[in-house]
Amino acid sequence: MQAFTTLNGLVAPMDRANVDTDAIIPKQFLKSIKRTGYGPFLFDEWRYEDHGEPEMDCTHRPKRNDFVLNQPRFQGAEILITRENFGCGSSREHAPWAILDYGFSCVIAPSFADIFYNNCFKNGILPIVLNDSQMDTLFDACATTEGFSLNIDLIAQTVSLPSGKSLSFEVDDFRKHCLLNGLDDIGLTLTQSDNIRNYEQSRIKQAPWLF
Repeated sequence: MQAFTTLNGLVAPMDRANVDTDAIIPKQFLKSIKRTGYGPFLFDEWRYEDHGEPEMDCTHRPKRNDFVLNQPRFQGAEILITRENFGCGSSREHAPWAILDYGFSCVIAPSFADIFYNNCFKNGILPIVLNDSQMDTLFDACATTEGFSLNIDLIAQTVSLPSGKSLSFEVDDFRKHCLLNGLDDIGLTLTQSDNIRNYEQSRIKQAPWLF
């Protein structure tokens, strides 16, 4: 998993509450357990006029021009701002996979569904919780400023606007440690590889008949 320390990125606004995981990545894409390749299908039903299927070539699919990710000014965005209860619905890990594969590595909202929130950290995405007033500030600035970007500093736990205004956010110390060091569950386990190896060798000596 790629480490997250700081990010200075273009912002895309999704002014919707209760965005569920089926909207983030529709159910037909759950047939695959690969962690990549979902970016073109992120928000598929909102993004395209036709029905998407796995492995489909999205190059010439008809797009909904009014959808935020199809607007030229938001191409290349790395930060998504949205409203409360983002990631609600089913617990599919494909949702953060799709968000990350599209290019977003930070999502900012007033609240997240618990399982989605946890899955973000496990996949290298930083979910930031700000209050409604702070979110309004971000949405207003994004609407009036072409190329609106934010600087995210995980170590300092701040979101900095181009105006110089800085917003602080909370994050669990353990999750922060894992993101800063690029540790998913497997990576975290491997940090104890010497201890695991030593334990296995001791068990071979203690109970050789098991091996």
